[in-house]
Formats: sequence, C-alpha cells, structure tokens
Amino acid sequence: MALTDMERAERRKGWAFALPALLWTISFFVVPFAYMAAISFWTREGRTIVATWTLDNYIAFFEKAHFFKGLVVSLEVTLVVTVISIVLAYPLAWIIAERVPRRWQRFALVMAILPFWTSYVVRSYSWLLVLSKGGVVNQALMWTGLIAEPLELSANRTGTVIGFVHFFVMLLTLTIYANLVQLSPNYRRAAADLGANSFQTFWHVILPLTLPGIMVGAFLTFVLCIGDYVTPQILGGNNELVLPQVIMLQLGRRADFPMAAALSLVLMVVVTIAYLACARWLKMERT
Repeated sequence: MALTDMERAERRKGWAFALPALLWTISFFVVPFAYMAAISFWTREGRTIVATWTLDNYIAFFEKAHFFKGLVVSLEVTLVVTVISIVLAYPLAWIIAERVPRRWQRFALVMAILPFWTSYVVRSYSWLLVLSKGGVVNQALMWTGLIAEPLELSANRTGTVIGFVHFFVMLLTLTIYANLVQLSPNYRRAAADLGANSFQTFWHVILPLTLPGIMVGAFLTFVLCIGDYVTPQILGGNNELVLPQVIMLQLGRRADFPMAAALSLVLMVVVTIAYLACARWLKMERT
C-alpha cells in the first residue's frame, strides 16, 4: 500500500531524529568492532602486524593452556558471583518491597545503592584494605580469638568474589525490587483462598512472577562481571588470571593486537551465548 505524503514526512522526520545516534553507533561501535574482528585473523611478526588471514590465533586459544584457563576462571568467578548475588539480593529486595513502609522505600533504595556513588576503583581499593592480612576483618577475627593467624582474603579468588558481590547485589536488588512492587496483592489472596501457605505462595506464585527481574539482573551481572578487569587486578592479584587480564597482558606486555582481538571475540561469543540463554526472560521483562 502506497504511503501518503504525511506518512512519508513522518518517516523522514523519524530518520532525521535517529540519524545522529545511528551515525554515532556505526562510527564508534560497528566500524571498530569490524576492524577488531578483522585483526583477530591477522598475525604478528616481530613488531609488525601482517594482514595474512589465518585461524592461528583462535587455534592458539585452545592449544595454549593459559588462554583457555583464563576463560574457565572467568566463567567460574562469574557464575559464583551471580548465584551469591541473587541469594543475597532477593531477601533485601523483598524486605524493601514488602516490609518497609511505602514512604520509606525510596530512602531504603537510596541507602542500598549508596556505594554506587563511590568510584569503582576506590571501592576496590577499599575492599583491599578491609580484606588484607592487617585489615579490619582479620584484626576483628584475631581480637575475638576465632583465628590465630590472618586469613588469606585478598590477592586470590575470594577477594575478587567479595568485591564483585558487593557491587552486583545492589544492581540485582534494583531489578528484583522493580518486579516485586508491580505484583498485585490479588495473587497472594488467590493463593491463600486455594489453601496455599506462605512458602507455597512464594515458591509457586511470587518467585515465577519475579523471575524476569532476576534474570535481567543476572544477565547484567554476568556481562559486567565476565568483562571486568579492575576488580580482579586489584583484589585477585596475578595468581589466577581472568580472561580480561589475559587480554590486557597481550596488549601491554606483548603488543600482540591480533591475539588480544581474538580473545576479545571469544569473550563476546560467550556473552552472546549468555544472552541467548536468557532471551526468553529478557523478552518477558520488556513486555
């Protein structure tokens, strides 16, 4: 069906509004991404990058243990952080949505996300001071007599997980809270009329209805955690490298841009797989 003059004018106006954002996306995402993808198939000879198309970088990822181990460590840390963050964030979001009076909920949310107002690097270094051998945690445990020697809470995976969880609990609290406050009280009344107790109501009614909020927060946690470099570098030390640290080593120490590009593409594939796994719930959240 042919468009009217008014419809054509509206379409041109829409394109005019979208054009700046479209040009920005193409210039600063599509073009750099395409260039990085191309470089990942090139090689480095000495200090020179040679545009010879090959799969050597991707083959090296699977053949060299330290490359593949970086991905494995990243996945392990990310999955642990995501699970712990959900377990801690859901009760907090529930308390704010169900137990805090409506007039105080905004204040409670502000207090919950207050650490967001602090620099990411500052938070990581603060946790380093808290978790170090001479930090607050070890000093308190030794003062109470619970331990005789300081615990190894930093410069390892434990410190990285603690730093990540502190950040992502806040994020998941917001997404889960947004789902909880939208639930009608009629769901609980209907479940009670059918003879369900509090636990049955939560397990069979509340939890399934808030699953989209959980999955949105879990996906954001996964994406931000698996691609993070700062927290593992500060709190994890260099004993067990995650993939972003491996990528930075290829850039900073070896100047091997093709290998770094290939590792970055592998990381993006993993994130894409995670998105496809969560796509069902992400669509539910949008609707």
